[in-house]
Amino acid sequence: MRGRRPGCNASGKPCTVHKLSTASGRFPEEFGAFLHARAASAADVSAVVTPILRRVHREGDAALLAYTRQFDRWEAALETLRVTPQEVANALALCAPELTKSLKVAASRIRAYSERQMPADAQYTDAEGLTLGWRWTPVDAVGLYVPGGAAAYPSSVLMNAVPALVAGVRRIAMVVPAPDGQLNPSVLAAAHVAGIQEIYKIGGAQAVGALAYGTETIAAADKIVGPGNAYVSEAKRQVFGTVGIDMIAGPSEILVVADRETNPEWIAADLLSQAEHGPADEAQSILITNDAPFAEKVAQAVERLLQTLPRAAIARASWERHGAIIVVRDWQEAVPLIDAIAPEHLELALEAPEALAAAVRHAGAIFMGRHTPEAVGDYVAGPSHVLPTFRSARFSSGLSVFDFLKRSSLIGCTPQSLAAIGMYAEVMATQEGLEAHALSLRLRTK
Repeated sequence: MRGRRPGCNASGKPCTVHKLSTASGRFPEEFGAFLHARAASAADVSAVVTPILRRVHREGDAALLAYTRQFDRWEAALETLRVTPQEVANALALCAPELTKSLKVAASRIRAYSERQMPADAQYTDAEGLTLGWRWTPVDAVGLYVPGGAAAYPSSVLMNAVPALVAGVRRIAMVVPAPDGQLNPSVLAAAHVAGIQEIYKIGGAQAVGALAYGTETIAAADKIVGPGNAYVSEAKRQVFGTVGIDMIAGPSEILVVADRETNPEWIAADLLSQAEHGPADEAQSILITNDAPFAEKVAQAVERLLQTLPRAAIARASWERHGAIIVVRDWQEAVPLIDAIAPEHLELALEAPEALAAAVRHAGAIFMGRHTPEAVGDYVAGPSHVLPTFRSARFSSGLSVFDFLKRSSLIGCTPQSLAAIGMYAEVMATQEGLEAHALSLRLRTK
């Protein structure tokens, strides 16, 4: 297969997906161009976000009310910004029992996984007699952003809140946009299941500003987590330093590695499971296979499934613009490609995926075997579905209890242990020209 640019092929008709093969002499150039095309197309919204954050910082609640009127199209008042217990109760009554049960099962599994991740404090005495160690303490206050505009994701509430609560965070303030003053009942139900009681009906960059700087009504948080659109992500980028953030989350991604023994329709559905995320044409789905006829079967299955999906327009736009099918000659060629893509989700739809998984260095989450679709990780597997995107799995990890913990080093000297090592610290301080450092050591050791 030769590489194709979006929008054209040899016949002049619109192409359906990028098709690449490592057997092509031009593969390195074609793969490199494909790899960086999506990042290059990302919109720069900083000029819109900056004045919003400045106004929220300056005007507080007044700015929140004005932006809610402008962007969410309802006349909010300070007394209606915060969700009441009665509103939560009403939302729960509107949710189907099977949804409530599913949320509880998911929360339980996320909690169990997070509890196993909790690190232990440690302390020891070394050979020179110093007491050394570390201890973990939770972040005091976390702001949780939950999408609530074009799509509402109760799963995101659980995936962010439950690890924070397991870590010991004392306060979680959740913000969720309410277009036309309406909230999706499932989002409030998820907040109830997670145990969140402080919820505000605001969204966008202005909500991030409120959590970062605080207003008369909303106390500032220490860290902001949760996914959002390009404006929310840019706002998180700009407030970083004033508060901590989890990551700059981009559009969803999936890379599926599959052989011809796998059902092509399963793989097509897995690819479309990420392509259907909004906004249109920003998500990315990639297939790597060692069998060209199987690759064509998957492409055909994608076309068939696109005829049936409610979000077909969004999925098709993503598939045609950023999707790809890559045929490799052997699995050894696949590993460097996987690491270069550094996908948010990596499915290894193989009979024995362990060896390939062990060789991969960069992936947000790895789904092992043919019967482990990425969708199970989005909802009920246990690990958080908040994962690094846009190749940031090369240097970062998915959200976990560690994002809500801080580690403090412990150091304790006796007169004897300070005498044993203090002279070396004094020499280094003198070399750096920091005489007060050296003096603080010398006074104790002389």
